[in-house]
Amino acid sequence: MDQNLWIKAALDAGATKAAVISSDTVVTSRSFRDICASNACGGYGRCWMCPPDVGDIDVLMASIRNYSHGLLFQTIAEIEDSFDFEGMAEAGKTHAEVCKKVRKAAKAISDKILFLGAGGCRMCERCAKLDNLPCRMPEEAMASMESYGIDVYKTTEPTGLKYINGQNTVTYFGLVLFNEEE
Repeated sequence: MDQNLWIKAALDAGATKAAVISSDTVVTSRSFRDICASNACGGYGRCWMCPPDVGDIDVLMASIRNYSHGLLFQTIAEIEDSFDFEGMAEAGKTHAEVCKKVRKAAKAISDKILFLGAGGCRMCERCAKLDNLPCRMPEEAMASMESYGIDVYKTTEPTGLKYINGQNTVTYFGLVLFNEEE
C-alpha cells in the first residue's frame, strides 16, 4: 500500500494535513450518540445522515472494523475569535467542499471506501428528510465521524495531526476508510 498516494490525494484536494492510520487505532464510544441526541448543533433527527436516522450506533461502530486503514485528513481555518460562529460556519462549508474532492480522489484509488466527514451532510441546501422525502443523493451523502461514534480527539492523538491548532483557528476532520489492496 502506498500511503503517500492517499496522503497526496487529500492534500491535492485541499486538505491542510493528512495521515494514514490503521483502523484499529480509530477510537469509538457509544457516548457520541448521546452527545448527538442533546442536539447542540440542531441536526438531530433533521438530516438522513445524522442520528438517529444514520443507523444503529453499534452497527456503525462495528462497520469501521470492516476496513484495514483510514486516511485521516483535516482542514484548518483562521477565524476572528472563539465567538466567530460565522467564520466557523464558513470554514465548515469549505471543509465540506474539500470532503467532496477527497472522496472523489479516494474513489479513484479504491471503489470500496467508507467516507466520513464532519458535522452534518451538507450535500443539499435543505435535507429531504425535512419534507418527508427520501435522500436526494444517497450515493453522495456524508455521515459524520461522530455519528459513527468516533472520538476524533483520541483518534488524532497518535497521528501528529493536531485537534487544536492555536488561538483563532477552527479545525475540521474527515476520514476515508479503505482496505489495503492485495
